[in-house]
Amino acid sequence: MASVTGFLASHVGAVRHHRFEVGIGVRAVSSSESETVAAVNGSSSRNGSLLLKEEKKVPFLRVEEKKNKRGEEEEEGLAALWDDGYGRRSVEDYFAAAKEMCKSDGGPPRWFCPLECGPPFKDSPTLLFLPGMDGTGLGLTLHHQALGKAFEVRCLHIPVHDRTPFEGLVKLVGEAVKLECALSPNKPIYLVGDSFGGSLALAVAARNPTVDLVLILANPATSFGQSQLQPLFPFMEALPDELHVAVPFLLSFIMGDPVKMASVNIDNKLPPAKKIEQLSYNLTALLPCLPELADIIPRDTLLWKLKLLKSAAAYANSRIHAVKAEVLVLASGKDNMLPSINEAQRLMGLLQNCKVRVFKDSGHTLLLEDGIGLLTIIKGTCMYRRSRRHDLVRDFIPPSMTEFRYAMDQVVGSFRSVTGSVFFSTLEDGKITKGLSGVPDEGPVLYVGYHMLLGLELISLTDGFLSEKGIVLRGIAHPELFRPKVESWSSEFSMIDWVKIFGGVPVSASNIFKLLSTKSHVLLYPGGAREALHYKGEAYKLTWPDHPEFVRMAARFGATIVPFGAVGEDDLAELVLDYNDLMKIPIVNDRIRNMNRDSVKFRDETSGEVANQNLTFPVLLPKIPGRFYFLFGKPIKTKGMDKILKDRESANQMYLEIKSEVEHNLNYLIKKREEDPYRNFVDRKMYQIFYPHETDPTPSFKP
Repeated sequence: MASVTGFLASHVGAVRHHRFEVGIGVRAVSSSESETVAAVNGSSSRNGSLLLKEEKKVPFLRVEEKKNKRGEEEEEGLAALWDDGYGRRSVEDYFAAAKEMCKSDGGPPRWFCPLECGPPFKDSPTLLFLPGMDGTGLGLTLHHQALGKAFEVRCLHIPVHDRTPFEGLVKLVGEAVKLECALSPNKPIYLVGDSFGGSLALAVAARNPTVDLVLILANPATSFGQSQLQPLFPFMEALPDELHVAVPFLLSFIMGDPVKMASVNIDNKLPPAKKIEQLSYNLTALLPCLPELADIIPRDTLLWKLKLLKSAAAYANSRIHAVKAEVLVLASGKDNMLPSINEAQRLMGLLQNCKVRVFKDSGHTLLLEDGIGLLTIIKGTCMYRRSRRHDLVRDFIPPSMTEFRYAMDQVVGSFRSVTGSVFFSTLEDGKITKGLSGVPDEGPVLYVGYHMLLGLELISLTDGFLSEKGIVLRGIAHPELFRPKVESWSSEFSMIDWVKIFGGVPVSASNIFKLLSTKSHVLLYPGGAREALHYKGEAYKLTWPDHPEFVRMAARFGATIVPFGAVGEDDLAELVLDYNDLMKIPIVNDRIRNMNRDSVKFRDETSGEVANQNLTFPVLLPKIPGRFYFLFGKPIKTKGMDKILKDRESANQMYLEIKSEVEHNLNYLIKKREEDPYRNFVDRKMYQIFYPHETDPTPSFKP
């Protein structure tokens, strides 16, 4: 492989920056080396990071200027549904690269940057990957392309025959961290530690409490003393050399799930028979690679690594109280090597700022198995930032095509088919047309509408705008979803995490200000939680504040306001017990009071009925599904309406006009859906069966 070949030539590694295609010499950064030694990345500015002062003395193998429009855009940011490359590389690529790297693997531990990472966008932070037992530094093989868009990626390689003690590795990584901090003092430094690397990351963080570090720990080996394999370790030391070849092969089945590893590049949309065929092919190709672990981890190296794991766990655990960094622990439910879930809960209790996400179907080698991409996890837990403070607007990375497909196929599942959502929009001349052609392409745009029961319409809106327009709707969400206490409710990667991935931000004037100033497409529900958790008899009733909250803000940025209506909740379920009913039930009412006691209140009584936001999930009775309908009214342009900024009466008049338009849209849809021959789920399915090749999968009423 090109990246490994480059790495082997005099420690030459694959390197890139925004104007350089290939790379330079790679050396470990240590305090004993001269200032002429370069670390990982070459650049025409100090933004490359991990560079020493004498940057001009770095010998370039090949430099090629790349100035094109696409490159310029990538520096600034990413478009929605960008290609993150996840699934393009497999565990076979990991073994091929590791095998080639180990052919002539001498020298001290050192950093390298994979070619697949490509140029990140502007002001991206640095990510240092600390490997597990293998020491190759290739544990992020499946994630290189995605991470390379958001980070300056550096991977630590520990050669097979290197015997640097744990304290030496802590010092080496610590010096790299200090150097990076000196070059970019206002940006965080990410340490991604896999197993053994997790212990190493914690140790480095404990010794550098003043550095802004973000730790991502995948099944950290701080619980090595409680490993399920402890009774087997003495036998490994006594095992003859000729039998050692079987040890890594057996460990590969213990450490990871071969089926999950072989499933990485299988398309979820394939028919079951095709999936099984592809899985069988991948397993057949993967299994011959497993014995190669004997070359990656020879007998002497394995015994050394076991001692290193023991000392690493003891070192990290004795200093864990000194860790001040922001920490995210990823724990596998089927880790046969370490009690990772228990360890994650222990670390969450000991560390000051720690989140946990559990992946119940994954094995020890979490980062090499099929599942959710690492960048997706970082985004969903709000751990990605480019400065000292997390900014939900500035630090937002649009969803990739992989994330979009995964969310729609695996997370919401059949919801798209069940609801059969159909969109209508209004053109400039007032004509209603099917689709979203009447919706503005350029921001800033403020979509204002009715919030269905439980916010069921959000999935359809997200799907429709991304599929048809390539637009990310930045939904204004209840602040409760972003509070730390939510972390204790569910440690699995949940729907709340996906809300953040697809652009949700907590409601506040400052967030709306930032979004409109960056020309975003903002989704706002004036009725908020009160409307989404409405009572019996309040379906399609607007519960809005008594005074305008958004009109003047929109006018300040010349935003286009698009009022819309959404109907269909009553075709999906019947509201059986609402808040008033539940408060009459003993014990249940106490739990509701406790849940709402500490909830965020961001509106007072002057706002009217909308301020009564009691967060309680109603009891619903499912129905045979009907259909969701959306109508976006004629866009209202506020550009040039300076009078609204100064005259409250003019702002209030526009507010009432918008509210009236939303009510008109709701009434229009409620009436017109009676004309839809495919409103019922069964009718739609029958149509799709008899007309499978139609351009429009399910027609609706004519507007």
